[in-house]
Amino acid sequence: MADKLKLTLDQLLCFSVYSTGHAFNRIYKPLLDKVGLTYPQYLVMVVLWQEDRQTVRGIGSKLFLESNTLTPLIKRLETAGLVTRERDRDDERQVRVALTDQGRSLQDEAADVPGCVVEACGMNLDDLVDLNRKLARLRNALEQSAS
Repeated sequence: MADKLKLTLDQLLCFSVYSTGHAFNRIYKPLLDKVGLTYPQYLVMVVLWQEDRQTVRGIGSKLFLESNTLTPLIKRLETAGLVTRERDRDDERQVRVALTDQGRSLQDEAADVPGCVVEACGMNLDDLVDLNRKLARLRNALEQSAS
């Protein structure tokens, strides 16, 4: 097949997503440094702010992370006094993660982060919501194709 498609780097959707992720990290880093979180820790906290006392498995499912990646993250959040971990009373195999008072109050300190990120995107909110919906659909299709 001599006529194979030859794409340049800027034509690769995967590179656009990858490099956009790096750009997001550069925006998030100074914002999250102010509240003492890394981006992955922030994501765990957002999941817990939405619903407290979740299992490690449940958090991992929402963040598309395996427990061997998530557990060290949660341990660091526990060491920082933001969460506690305890075995589920009904199923000892499950570990539940709960916010501490300090972890709950951190939500107020981090409240301006989403707005700052939206502003940095330079797009109107409707376009960002639409883009997010399309990216989620793309991710889900890729996840399904990979399984």
